[in-house]
Amino acid sequence: MSRKRVRAVVAAGVLLAGALTACSDSRDDDGAVTIKLLEYQKARADVIKPLIPEFERAMARQGRDVDVELIADTLTDDQFRTKITQQLHSGSAPDVIDMGGTNVTGLAGAGYLLKLDKYLDGWDGWDQYYASAKDGARQPDGGFYSLPHEASVQSLFYRKDVLKRLGIDTSQPRTWDELIGRMKKVKAKTGEAPMVIPAGTAWGAGSWSEGLLPLAAGTGSPLFDPESRKWTLKSEGLDAAFGLYDDLIEEGLLPVQDLQNPNPWEPTKYEKFPEGTIAVAAQGSWGWKYDWGPEGAAPIKNVREKVGIWDYPALVPGTKPYSVSGGGYGFSVSAESDHPDVAAALAKWLSSGKPLAKQLTAVGAVSPRKDLSDTAPYKDEPTLLEAERKLKSTVQPPLGDGEDQVSQAVQGATAKLVSGDADGGEAADDFAEEAEELLGRPRVAK
Repeated sequence: MSRKRVRAVVAAGVLLAGALTACSDSRDDDGAVTIKLLEYQKARADVIKPLIPEFERAMARQGRDVDVELIADTLTDDQFRTKITQQLHSGSAPDVIDMGGTNVTGLAGAGYLLKLDKYLDGWDGWDQYYASAKDGARQPDGGFYSLPHEASVQSLFYRKDVLKRLGIDTSQPRTWDELIGRMKKVKAKTGEAPMVIPAGTAWGAGSWSEGLLPLAAGTGSPLFDPESRKWTLKSEGLDAAFGLYDDLIEEGLLPVQDLQNPNPWEPTKYEKFPEGTIAVAAQGSWGWKYDWGPEGAAPIKNVREKVGIWDYPALVPGTKPYSVSGGGYGFSVSAESDHPDVAAALAKWLSSGKPLAKQLTAVGAVSPRKDLSDTAPYKDEPTLLEAERKLKSTVQPPLGDGEDQVSQAVQGATAKLVSGDADGGEAADDFAEEAEELLGRPRVAK
């Protein structure tokens, strides 16, 4: 991935009057306003770039002289977090920042981000958002510091063609025991570990957000309490999730050597799943485009015919199969922006209508709003529309301040599992101990 910094003044979109109202901050002396928008992933910058001139023209029709400078600064997630924190602390951050929801809580809590409630209240676009998208963006103080323009649904993706060829049942497995039984048959026929669920330190935050979290989310056990703002680090659900990893490893169903690779997604999701050696992968809805689509990292020809989706099977008694509603990227506004009204107007405009439809299609994200299903080019993406329909019934795990620390503890505990240095019970205990140390006792539920 290139680390070269690219800066460009750009523009774009379609006039959406509702997204442009309430833009009333004071003009500069010459009547012009310049705001900066940061995109740190190339795919997002590429789709935003041709949209911004239309926004500028729409603003001109509202009597505003606005220039939008797109800062296309290609960074890894860790590089981005470090850089934006430094910029926000120094007061030099761009006006509008496009970032994943996991970054918002800490930055909002530190006072770096503008509370957007007054811009969202009364905006008809906000009424179109799914409850799960709003719940995922709401911060511990009840306010909104990011306008989500994506949603995601996490499920188990499976190779329909491979399982059918091997004579393995492809219907929705009701329990993990049922799925494990099928995977044992696959391994017996192929000799290969047939599943991948993110785990270990090399996978980074994905071991939490795409690995253990979706497993624990459907167990009914508490994780984070938004009212007390405390984490529950020991529960039946967490024990079951760590125990499942242990069972899968014990049966030889997880590729433990690959999970210890410096880039574990490459041999698993980018090689073995596309070639059919791995038959089941824990994955988010972005996989249809970003990973396995025609322009993805590892294209699968005729992916829609070859790949299907299962809900996560029930892990503990009394539960049923489920998918997990995940967040996506959202637009935040710096608390130090000189033009917050224009910045908020840009965020709303980009999160509406055709501009939003183009972004969702480009990155393979699900619409967080109900009114995009008939808007091109999003309307022509059946896999995304199918995932969107699940948003009404998905599990939405409450998350909050301290998620980075919890993620770090999950990475360490699952690394011990894949290396054989701990069993499920020991990993659960190690996780609880390290997470409490990282979070601090006051942030841990008794």
